[in-house]
This record gives sequence, structure tokens and C-alpha cells, in this order.
Amino acid sequence: MHIEGMRTTVTLDQDVYEVASLYACGKGMTLGKALSELARKGREADLAAPVDMSVFERASNGLLVIKSRGRVITSEMVKAALEEELG
Repeated sequence: MHIEGMRTTVTLDQDVYEVASLYACGKGMTLGKALSELARKGREADLAAPVDMSVFERASNGLLVIKSRGRVITSEMVKAALEEELG
């Protein structure tokens, strides 16, 4: 669904704003048009990127899951690491 001229407010990281602004200026378009074009290009690039299916396996319920590559990291291990990091 595409709504022509939809308006919204977004907060951009400074580096993203600078790139989008330069892109818009260089192309002679508004910032909104530039952001739309860049978002579409990013989506197209993601869709075109090959996916290495060898890292996935099918679970018993039919969903694709990432294959196990070794030991299991538990929530307790994550909590301990965060506590250690945060002091």
C-alpha cells in the first residue's frame, strides 16, 4: 500500500541525516524524497542479497532456525556477563 504524500516525523542519527541531505541536494530533491529513494534502494539490496541457507535447519514445527554451532548460551550466562560489564 502506498499513500502519496504521507507526512511523518522521524528522528535520524546525525550521520544518516548528513548523507540523506547531501544525496537530496545532489539529486535536486526534497529530503523526504531522498529518504524514500534510499530506503527503497536498501530494501532492494536486501532482497537481492544471496542468503546462505546452509546455516539454517528446519525445526519439527516447520520453521527455519539457525543451526547450533556449539555450546548453548543461557539467560543466566547473559545476565552474569551484563552484571560483570556494568559493574
